[in-house]
Order: sequence, then C-alpha cells, then structure tokens
Amino acid sequence: MSINWVMLDGPQSFVRLPREKLLFISPPRTALALETPKSYPGKEPLSIKCSDGKAIITNQRLIYLPTTPTPTLQSFSAPLLNLQDTHVSAPFFGPNTWEGILIPVTGGGIPPQHTLVSLKLTFKEGGAFDFSSTFERIKENVAQAIELARESGRNVTGGGSTGVVDVDLEQLPAYEEASGQAAGGEMGGQPVGATATAQAPQLQRPTPIAPNGVQRPGPALPANNGVVGLEQQGGMDAGRSRRDDPPPPDEPPPGYEEVQQSSVADHLERRVRGES
Repeated sequence: MSINWVMLDGPQSFVRLPREKLLFISPPRTALALETPKSYPGKEPLSIKCSDGKAIITNQRLIYLPTTPTPTLQSFSAPLLNLQDTHVSAPFFGPNTWEGILIPVTGGGIPPQHTLVSLKLTFKEGGAFDFSSTFERIKENVAQAIELARESGRNVTGGGSTGVVDVDLEQLPAYEEASGQAAGGEMGGQPVGATATAQAPQLQRPTPIAPNGVQRPGPALPANNGVVGLEQQGGMDAGRSRRDDPPPPDEPPPGYEEVQQSSVADHLERRVRGES
C-alpha cells in the first residue's frame, strides 16, 4: 500500500508499470476511505478519505485517483496480494461498498505502527460487484503466476515502495479437464460405478491337503460364489420379475360364447346324422 507513489500523467491518468494492463475502471464519484481497523485503533489512528475519484484494477495493483488531488492524497496504490478479506457490502439504503484489509508496504507513506489498514470503496454510481469479480479473478491469476515463477527458480520478491511483483500472466497454463474423467460423469468412456456393479468379485478357496501330501477336493462354492448378498439380490430380481408379469384374465375373450355354441350345435347335428 502506497500513498502518493503513483506516477501521474496528467489529470486522471497515470504511467503504467512494465507489462501492466488495465482491467477495470470504476464509474466516477467513487469514494475512498483508509482508516485504522476498529479492533486496532492505536494511539494515532489513521484516517484518509476522498469522496470523488475512480478506482482502477490492473494486472499488478489496485489504484485510486481522486478527481481533485490534495497534498494529503494525490494517488493511492496497493499490490493485489496485499489486499485480504475483500467483500462487497450491499446495504438496504445507500450505495454498495467494497471493503478489505490492507497490509502496508515498507516506505509506502503509511506510518510503520499501522500494520493493518481498513480500505473501503463506495460506488455511488454502481459497479461494486463487477469490480469485486474482476479483482478476485486477477488476484487468483497473480497468485498462480507467482507460484509458477518460484517453481521455475525466478525471484519474484516485490521491491521498492510499491511492493508490486512483476510476473508474466501470459505464462499461465491453460485449464484442462481431468484426463481420467469425461463429460457426463463417465470415466474412460464408461459410466462411473458401472464396473463395480457389473463384475462380481471372484473368490477362490484354498485346496485342502491331506497329511500324506495328497490334495483333496474341497467343497464346492455355492451359487453366489461365496459373496454375501448375491443370492438375496437374485431372489429380489426373481420376485421383481414375477411381480412385473401381467395377472391372468378373469373373463373369457371376445366371441368365446358364440364359438362354443356353434361347436355344440355342430356336434349335435353330426350325432343326429349318425343315428339316422
């Protein structure tokens, strides 16, 4: 965190650091408040406020430029990773605010007795949630880039009064889905859990050996292969299939009585002809 350490380039403009890119600029009339946290008031509490300005997020730092600079506050900047516990507050009445805890950098214009500083941005013209989402996304990317740079042996310690770490965000690896899992909850082209359900475990019992060294045939494995629960599952499947069978009809099919009467009449006629 630094007070009046941003190199200005005319009103409402600043000189960018190497490889610095603008990501978000708040609407006008955004207010800034830097104060000592209430839990750590100290003997000399800090209070720096500005009611009109704009907040800027770059890929390296957070910047605030007041609309009307004063000797006390001409600019403000803070490294992204020095901002902790950031969140948006949406009151019932009044504009939304974005708040967080700052860790000041050495020589940044903040008295050394203030180890933590409370920051509050009031978005009178809106944009608090867009500001917050942009900040969280770039902060995560910067943390990942620093970790990658350290693994490669680069020195990523921030220097000077700005405390900004110079890392190349273009070197971040692209996100890739896990190779063992495909879309739709499948693994290797097969639904998860299908193998365990389809294939029952195969158990083998030891072969008994007589005292003279001759192998004796052991008892045969039951139909469930020694796995508890398979016979119960088979009985449940059989009972389920019996329940699924349609019930027998309780009345004769259509035309049954006419066919039966016709058969009786034909039988009597043949009998009468035979007796005559």
